[in-house]
Formats: sequence, C-alpha cells, structure tokens
Amino acid sequence: MIWFLFISFFAMLYIGVPIAFALTASSVLSIIIFTDVPILIAVQRMFAGLDVFALMAIPLFLFAGYLMTEVKLSERLVAFASIFLGRFRGGLSLISTGSSAVFGAISGSANATTAAIGSVMIPTMAKRGYDEAHAAAVVAASGILGLIIPPSITMVLYGVSANVSIGDLFLNGIVPGLLIAACILAINYVIAIRNGYPAAEPMSTRQQLTAIRQSVVPMLMPLIILGGIYTGAFTPTEAAAVACGYGLLVGAFVYRNLSIRALVRISRQTAEMSAVILFLIASANIFTYVLASQNVPQNLAAALVGFSDSPQLILVLILFALLALGTFLDNVAAVVLVTPTLMPVLAALNIDPMFFGVFMVTAIAVGQITPPVGLNLFIAANLTNTTFERVVVASLPYIAMYIAILFLFIVFPGLLTIF
Repeated sequence: MIWFLFISFFAMLYIGVPIAFALTASSVLSIIIFTDVPILIAVQRMFAGLDVFALMAIPLFLFAGYLMTEVKLSERLVAFASIFLGRFRGGLSLISTGSSAVFGAISGSANATTAAIGSVMIPTMAKRGYDEAHAAAVVAASGILGLIIPPSITMVLYGVSANVSIGDLFLNGIVPGLLIAACILAINYVIAIRNGYPAAEPMSTRQQLTAIRQSVVPMLMPLIILGGIYTGAFTPTEAAAVACGYGLLVGAFVYRNLSIRALVRISRQTAEMSAVILFLIASANIFTYVLASQNVPQNLAAALVGFSDSPQLILVLILFALLALGTFLDNVAAVVLVTPTLMPVLAALNIDPMFFGVFMVTAIAVGQITPPVGLNLFIAANLTNTTFERVVVASLPYIAMYIAILFLFIVFPGLLTIF
C-alpha cells in the first residue's frame, strides 16, 4: 500500500498534476484498493485538518502582507536602510538585504519580499553598474528572510502540524533570522570589494530625516505584532487580525494610497492564495492519515534510532532530506507533509520540537533559491535582462552560506531556542 501511495503520488507530480490533487488522488486510491475503510474517512480527515483555529492566521497574514505591498512600503524601507548601509562599498546590495529583513517581518512571505524589494532595487543596482545576475541573487537570497524572521506563515503551518506554540516559534525565529541577515550582508560586502561595486549615493540630512519619519509607520507593525504576542496581549491569530487592521489604517488614512478597487483586488488575491494553502493542508492530512495507518512514522523513527542514537547525526540526515525536498516541493507542501511524519523521530531522540521547527523552516526555505522550483529565483530573474541560469550561478555563495548556518544550528542548537 505504501509503495503504491508514493509511486502514484510521484507519478502524478511527474505528469504535472498539482500537488494537492496528487496527494488527494493517491491517498483515496490507496484507501479504495487496499482497505475496507469507508471512503467517507477521506472527507472527514480533510475537514479535520482544517478545523484548527490557528489556521485563521494564514489568510489574515496574507491579507496584511498584500496590504503592505500595495501601499508601497518597500520604497520607504529602502530609503530607511540607505541611511545605515548605503555608505559602505556595495551599498545597494546591502540596502537590498536590510530592507528585505524588515519587509519580511511585515509580509511573512519570501515571494512577496522578493517581488517588493526586487522591483525597487534590481533596476537601481543595474543602473549603478552591478551585475544583474548578482543583483537578482542578492534579492532572492534576502527574500528568504520573510520565512524566517517573524511573523512567518510557514511557522504558523509548522506550529499547527506539530502542536507547538506559534508565538514561541515567532520569538525563536528572531535570532537566526538576524544571524542569517548578517551573513548575507557579509557576502554582499566581500563580493562588492572584489568586483569594485560603489557605495550608494549619499543622502542629505534632510533626506535622512524624511526617510526616518516615513519609516516609523511600517517599522511599528512588527513591533506591535511581536510585542503583543510576547506580552500576552493577544494570540498569534489575533495578532494577524491586528496586522490587517493596522494595514488598513495605514493605507487609508496615513499614506492615502489604498483605493476600493485595490482593496477588492487584495481580497481576491488573499482568497485565492488561502484556498490553495488550505486545500493543500487538507490534502496532506489525508495523505498523512494513510501513512499513519501503516505505521510509517513509527517505523521511520525506529529505523533512524536503530541506525544511530546520535541526535546530531540524525539531524544531518534529516537536513539533507529537507534540502532535497525543497528542490521540488513548495515550502508549504513540504512542511505539512513532513512534519507529522518526523514527530515520532523527534520524540524518540529527545529533539526539542521548538528547535526543530525553526531549523526545518530554515532548511526548507533554502528551496526558494535552489532549482528547479526556486520560486524566489524565478521572481528575481524576471526583473532582470539576464538568464535564469546566470542567476542560479550567482546564488551559489548564498546557498552555501545557508547550508553552513544550518550545520551551525545542529552543533549549537541553543541558537534556535533562546526565548
């Protein structure tokens, strides 16, 4: 049954069937062919997978992210980052990473961060003599911070799947997110020195004061979200609703660039993307039900524990598996599929699920800049006049850095569980 389940699933993926439909079809066929369980169980398990209050945070954070993109926060954040980073060699690449880190803390999405910051920074970098492939690679690698620095939609999915505190996941994502941002900045600076990239154009005192004033409103959003969660003022789901309300107030009354037509378009985009994600979660729930009915998670845990009782070695094996999955699965699909299967492994090896949540989200996020999926790469490459292949080559130093950071987390797990 398990062989049929996986073979049919990957066969459907190979011929181009969407992941959610492939999960559902392979699971339902396995139940029909190999069991006497009523097919109604498939519908029940899919519904049960969505009957979780915390999942309300997904459409709310999506809506907030689309709002902040619509009101052109990226331009204001770029100006703010220029004050501190523009003076150094390769200042524009440094600004791209700095503004991505802040925008990621607002949108919670790697793709939204890449598109918003890339549309502003990539053409600017090209005009100043930067290699377009390098410019795209910087923005794509920095966009991943949207999945790691809270709030993160992927962390919400892991929290629901693993039944751990989403608020604690958010808090524990701050340090690794900042550490990765610092490493990207270091790579940018080294490449800038080697290629002779200039500093950004200096800003006058008046321009700096204007940039600071205009950045106060967007900078308050992540502070309100994390501050409210940390102080217990509201839950992560309630924080997502607060973020939506804040975004509406900013767009309608502060910047006054949010029209009714734009609001309708944003609502439609949110509904469409939420439907895709939630249907994928429902499909993954029936898939994991079939796996659990055949004791696959327990057998996997026993096999790994029998192979080695070293948590570090097992984490290395899991890391390679996650990196491989990220090359062809979207981060949402990877999290909802893999998490229930690996939970018995974590329990058997006494691995902290909170540590593993941040570790897993980071590992899967690398798939955003690795082909053939590499959605961040496609988004960034489409903003340039160069080829996708050149952008992939330019991204290699950043991919190596992410993998090195993940090994560092295995050696020093306390970096991911500071809070």
